[in-house]
Amino acid sequence: MSQNTGKKSLGFHLIFWLGSVCLLLLDQWTKYLACIHLKDRIPVSVIEDVFCLQYLENRGAAFGILQGQKVFFVLITLVFLFLVFWIYHCLPADRRFYPVYVTMMLLLSGAVGNFIDRIFRNYVVDFFYFELINFPIFNVADIYVTCGAALFFIVFIFVYKEEDVNEMSRLLFPWKKKDKNGK
Repeated sequence: MSQNTGKKSLGFHLIFWLGSVCLLLLDQWTKYLACIHLKDRIPVSVIEDVFCLQYLENRGAAFGILQGQKVFFVLITLVFLFLVFWIYHCLPADRRFYPVYVTMMLLLSGAVGNFIDRIFRNYVVDFFYFELINFPIFNVADIYVTCGAALFFIVFIFVYKEEDVNEMSRLLFPWKKKDKNGK
């Protein structure tokens, strides 16, 4: 088992935070381009009848649910950001936990990307549309959140063993009492 000394190397911090910022900047840049080139225009077909770029101002969540609930989304995002920072602080820079950090980078970048839109625009800019299956219009931040969530489940179901999960639990919740088996 690794010890959580609370210390991460400068390189580790740089990779995590610069990676997160680069992902966030890519999201914001694509939204900027969507505003400049797609707003108030007809959709741009990329693959006819399959995929197009179509501007949408989304005031809700995925699939258009919870329209106009800005305060709710802001509060949920702030709670989520607290959890990400808590996990980042508590888990050591152990190679076994790198998938958790990659997941957090994706989820953090996606959450902050859409959070910025909600705060400064009062809506989220969406622009990717799969016409073939009439899938809800989405953006790069949504891709990050979806990939991060998928990676989270894949890693926790297929990669981590029970002892890895128990160690993460011990590191994240040090105040939690051990059961009679010492777990």
